[in-house]
Amino acid sequence: MAIAVSTLSLLGLAALAIHFRFRSDLARAVDRSAQGSTILATRCGPVEYQAAGAGTPLLMIHGSGGGHDQGMAFARPLAQRGMRVIATSRFGYLRTPRPLDASPEAQADAHICLLDALGIDKAAVVGVSAGAPSALQAAIRHPGRVLALALVVPIAYRPRTITDSAPRTSDRADAMRLRLLGSDFLFWAGSKMARAQVLRYVLATPPELLAKASKQERARVDGLIDGILPVSTRAAGLRDDTRLGKRLGPCELARVRAPTLIVSARDDGFGTFANAEYTASHISGATFIGFEDGGHLLVGHADEVHDDIVALINRINPQ
Repeated sequence: MAIAVSTLSLLGLAALAIHFRFRSDLARAVDRSAQGSTILATRCGPVEYQAAGAGTPLLMIHGSGGGHDQGMAFARPLAQRGMRVIATSRFGYLRTPRPLDASPEAQADAHICLLDALGIDKAAVVGVSAGAPSALQAAIRHPGRVLALALVVPIAYRPRTITDSAPRTSDRADAMRLRLLGSDFLFWAGSKMARAQVLRYVLATPPELLAKASKQERARVDGLIDGILPVSTRAAGLRDDTRLGKRLGPCELARVRAPTLIVSARDDGFGTFANAEYTASHISGATFIGFEDGGHLLVGHADEVHDDIVALINRINPQ
C-alpha cells in the first residue's frame, strides 16, 4: 500500500510539473504572438499586421499555423535589405477575425485594403505555403497594385493528371493533424516529446535534414516549430487552410502580369513541387527554382531564397 501511495504521489508531482511547464510556455507564447503587432481598421474589416524596415513595400503573407509573427520571422532578413516589410495575419489567425467569406479572393481583397489603409500604392507580395492562394489572387484581381510576386512552397492548384513524389494527404491524416493543431496542450506535448514527428508530419520536412544543417538553420526551424504555439488562436485559419488545400481549383494564371518567382523542394511532404512547377509554367515569364531537398521549410536554402526575392524586386524597383 505504501508503495502504491508513493507511486501515486510521484505521478501527481510529475503531472503538476508538466502542467506548470505547459502553462508557463503557453503564457510566453501568447505574449510573443502579440509582440509588435497592430490591429488596423480597413474598409475590409480589422487586420492585424506588423512592420519593419524601410524601402520598397513588401506584403508578407504567412502559411498555415502562422500569423504576422511567422510572416515576420520569414521576412525579417528582407527588412534588413532595403524592404519595408508588412507582415499580416490572415483571416482566422491571431487577432484578424474570420469573416463569413474567407475565400482566397476575399483575402486578396483584404490584403489590398490593408495597403490602402497604410497609404501604399504598390507592393511586392510574398506568399508562403497556404499564403500563396491569396497572394496569387492579389496579383490576378489587383494587377496594378502588385509590383512583384514570390510564391514559396505554394499550396496551389495542379491537375490530378500531374503526379508528385509526395502523395496528396488523406482525409484521415488531415483530421489527425487538425486534432494536434487544435489543442495547445497536444501540440506543446508533441513538440517536446515527438519533435521529429511534428517536423515530418505537421511541417512536411524530413527531420534528417537537420542533422547536416547549420546551427543557424536548426535554430530557425526550432523557432518555427515553437512559434506555432498558441495554436488555439490560429485554429480557425488552420481549418480553412486544410479545407482549401483539398478544393483549390484552377485560376486565371495568364492574368498575372507581375514579375514572378516560384520556389519549392522536391521532397516537400505537402507535394508543392509539382504545384509550383505547374503554376510557373502558366505565368508568362515566371521563374521556377526547384531544390532537390529541403522539405516544406526549405532547410538549408533560406538565405538563397531571400537572395532570389531581393534580386527579383531590385530588378523591377532598383534601389
